[in-house]
Amino acid sequence: MLILTRKIEEEVRIGTDITIKILSISDNQIKIGIDAPSSVQIFRGEVYDKVKQNTIKASQSISDSNIDLSKYKIKKVQ
Repeated sequence: MLILTRKIEEEVRIGTDITIKILSISDNQIKIGIDAPSSVQIFRGEVYDKVKQNTIKASQSISDSNIDLSKYKIKKVQ
């Protein structure tokens, strides 16, 4: 893990197209702005973990059931 110290209005660049900017700092809260291409998904950590957990539960419940999904054509959505 890379650990950096930044002040308000200072930025961190990730590659050529992602910028993280420190917007404000108060007692125990930091507000950041993230500028990234729309193709990059950005989630808060707790939201990402919850979505991942729900996806795992859903896939387990499907595999635990006796439903034969092999006869269905599944189209990949982009």
